[in-house]
Amino acid sequence: MKLSLRYFAAIREALGTGHEQVDTAATTLAALRDELIGRSAAHATALARGKAVRMALNQVMRQEDATLAEGDEVAFFPPVTGG
Repeated sequence: MKLSLRYFAAIREALGTGHEQVDTAATTLAALRDELIGRSAAHATALARGKAVRMALNQVMRQEDATLAEGDEVAFFPPVTGG
């Protein structure tokens, strides 16, 4: 299925892009993250399992067990604090 991916903050900087289209067999956010980690060293570093990475599915914060569908938009970003 085709998905639109968006990357923000330090993840965008590490990958050198803010967005991309992917064709994936992943059915959950967790599976997509694992698939992306296997794509390149930059992806592996930016999305590593030990790192805090937040994910949004169609602009709604979701847990990694959220199910993906054709045409979804998935955003990855580090946690943010403000004050």
